[in-house]
Amino acid sequence: VADLQAIQQTLGYEFRDVSLLQLAITHPSASGNQSKPSDDNQRMEFLGDAILQAVISEALYRLHPEKDEGHLTKARAGLVNGTSLAAKADTLGLEQYLVLGQGQRMEFERGKESALEDVFEALVAALYLDGGLHAANDFVRRVFEDELANPDSIAVIENPKGELQEYFQGITGVSPTYELLSTSGPAHAREFEVAVLQAGKELGRGFGGSKKEAESQAASAALTKLRGQ
Repeated sequence: VADLQAIQQTLGYEFRDVSLLQLAITHPSASGNQSKPSDDNQRMEFLGDAILQAVISEALYRLHPEKDEGHLTKARAGLVNGTSLAAKADTLGLEQYLVLGQGQRMEFERGKESALEDVFEALVAALYLDGGLHAANDFVRRVFEDELANPDSIAVIENPKGELQEYFQGITGVSPTYELLSTSGPAHAREFEVAVLQAGKELGRGFGGSKKEAESQAASAALTKLRGQ
C-alpha cells in the first residue's frame, strides 16, 4: 500500500481528494486485463501531458522575453520529453510509490523510463484536478526551476532517429536497425519495447505507447550513450 502522506510531502501539496492521487500512481499492470480505462493512470497521463506543455510554455514565455519562438520550442522539447520527465520522477523518488500488479516488478523494470514518465504526468493531472492550474503550476515550476531559469543549458535531441542515422552514415555508411522486443499491457495501454542495433550490437532500448515512440526513445538512449563515451 502506497504511503499517500509521504507522496504529498514529496509533492508539497495536500490533496482534498486522495483518490485522485491513488489513481495517479496506479500502473496499468495493477488493474488487470479486464480493467476499464479509468482503472489506472493512463487517462491522467494524457491530461497531465497537456497541462505540463501549457505550464512549461507559459513559464518560458514569461521568463524569457528575449527568446524567439524557435528557442522556446526547443527548450520546451528538452524539458517535456520522456527521458527528462523520467529523470525528474527518479529524483523525486516516485518509483517507490508506484502501485504495480502482483509479480510485475520485472516487467516494470523493462519499461521503467516510460512508467516513470507516465506517473510524473499523471501526478501533474492529479494536482490540476484537485487544486486547479495553480497547484499544477506551482509543482512544475518548482521541479523545473533551474532549467526554466537557464533554457540554453537544456540538451535537445530533436530527431533522435535521424541524428543516429547521420552519426553512423558518417562513420560506417550503414544505418542502424530497430528490433521490436516485446509488446505488453492491456489493449487500451499497450507498451512497446524496441532495441536499436548497429552491426548486431545493441546500442539502446526504448519504450513507448507506439513502435514509433519506442524507436525514438531507443535512438535517444543510444545517442546519449555514444556521446558520453
